[in-house]
Amino acid sequence: MAVAVAVTTAATGLAGTAFAGPSTGVERSAASATSTATVVVEAARTAAFAHASATGVSHGDELHAQDVLLDPEGARHVRFVRTHNGLPVLGGDLVVHLNRQLAYTGVTRAADHAVKAATTSAKLTAGQAAAKAAQAAKGDASSAQLVLDARDGAATLAYQVTVTDKGSASTVVVDAVTGKVRSNTPVADEFLSPKLIDTLRERGETIDPATGTAAASAGLLGSGASGATSYPATAHGTGKTLFVGNVGLTTTATSRGHYQLKDPSRYGTETRDAKGKYTESFGAGTKFTNTTNVWGNGKTSSRASAAADAQYGVTKTLDFYKKTFNRKGIANNSKAAHAMVHWGSKVANAFWDPTCNCMLYGDGDGQMFKKPLVVLDVTGHELTHGVVEATAKLEPTYVDSDGNQYGEPGSLNESLADIFGSNVEFYAKNTKDTPDYLIGEKLGLQQKFLRRLDHPSLDKLEGTIDYWSPDTYYTEVHAGSGVSSHAYYLLAEGSGKKTINGVNYNSPTYNGSTVKGIGRTKATAIFYRALTRYMVSTTDFHGARVATLKAAKDLYGATSTEYKTVDKAWAAVNVTAANTPAARH
Repeated sequence: MAVAVAVTTAATGLAGTAFAGPSTGVERSAASATSTATVVVEAARTAAFAHASATGVSHGDELHAQDVLLDPEGARHVRFVRTHNGLPVLGGDLVVHLNRQLAYTGVTRAADHAVKAATTSAKLTAGQAAAKAAQAAKGDASSAQLVLDARDGAATLAYQVTVTDKGSASTVVVDAVTGKVRSNTPVADEFLSPKLIDTLRERGETIDPATGTAAASAGLLGSGASGATSYPATAHGTGKTLFVGNVGLTTTATSRGHYQLKDPSRYGTETRDAKGKYTESFGAGTKFTNTTNVWGNGKTSSRASAAADAQYGVTKTLDFYKKTFNRKGIANNSKAAHAMVHWGSKVANAFWDPTCNCMLYGDGDGQMFKKPLVVLDVTGHELTHGVVEATAKLEPTYVDSDGNQYGEPGSLNESLADIFGSNVEFYAKNTKDTPDYLIGEKLGLQQKFLRRLDHPSLDKLEGTIDYWSPDTYYTEVHAGSGVSSHAYYLLAEGSGKKTINGVNYNSPTYNGSTVKGIGRTKATAIFYRALTRYMVSTTDFHGARVATLKAAKDLYGATSTEYKTVDKAWAAVNVTAANTPAARH
């Protein structure tokens, strides 16, 4: 199992509209940071075994560090995945928390039971498991790998198989003893669910966002790498996008008068043309190059127009995470983010694909979906799935035969993507895409948005819900996302009527309470810290409540207004300590 250790020093106090935080101190050398990370990881690993009754770590377990977070106030957090007797453990992830002196302070764990299988002898061969997986996911199976599946209250010996078909992939888990398919989960996070697409077809609706160029802001345009004496060099070009007008794009001058749509100032982040192929290899995409450093014409007649939207959205998302949380790239490893437009043939979707660590955008099917889904909040939403993949790895609990996903961890994943996708709009402040708490408002839908955070149930297309109930476990993840999205909005803006940037909101509460918001800056800081420090793959809405309370305590104190408002916001969507389910799914 390949693992990477990343060191992050994150600001703990975020204030003001720019999310400015206090200085995190003097930058250390890479060698110093690596040395510090090694010491912290070893301390956390030792603490996990020393506190086995709390952490659930047992004999035969090995902990592999995936992330190390060093908070300025002194806390340290190490996220581990686990193997047991050499087998990867699904649902075995945990975060060990330490203080400045590296003493154990607590744990957040996905599995609340010991990871030990009743049997270690498989009755199915790897080939038999691969065949069952291929049949279940309707594709070509890779080799089957033995794992322990600890996601449903017990540890079961199983095979994990990746199944691919026409550019899509699924991870299928097959019981190694009974042959039962335990889960069949799409690898990529699609923006539009199969259920929503069916609903749109039944209603005869189309997704046909309005396009149009706009005058560029002063200082954003230009071409060339002024004064360049060697190549490649940083250049400044113009994107003539489909949805956000004319925008400035940082590009690469490859030689005098020749440019590539690749941003050297953001780790080499790049958009390429898939040319209709169903490829999950970014290297197979065709580079966008030209001699003008002007990309697109604001219309779909230019293949570069969608690329300009994608590149703009990706770079704005990277900037939001960097300026807000000092997060260096999607996986916080200072590596490029990638996008491919014109992906596949008549693909009516956009999604984050962890196989290639890139955004993939179809062109639409030409009938119900008229244009590529390269709008800004779609990109912010989907790249946030990448951030979740690099941190808590929230997963759906189960997937139906049509590919629709269910379960609270999956709903929480969709909610966080909406929350931070909305924040990307607020960060970008683009006059052609007014910042708001609406998702997909530029898609041209009859209800004027796809989802909204203030009053989620106004979305009739997906049947999004406002409040938690025991039935939420059985709710499709986009519909279920309303619970935590609503809690976030109430935390940020409060209940009742409000007009922001010309958009009218009116947020209700389950218990009739009045919630006074603490502001988007603080609410976003709390949710981000909760995701990166206190959420794991199985975190549900009650777990998210605990995670955000811990985050608020870290940032503002247990007696603070912010902490108390977090509690009120969750109660206002019917998530309380008192109604926490006894049997957690």
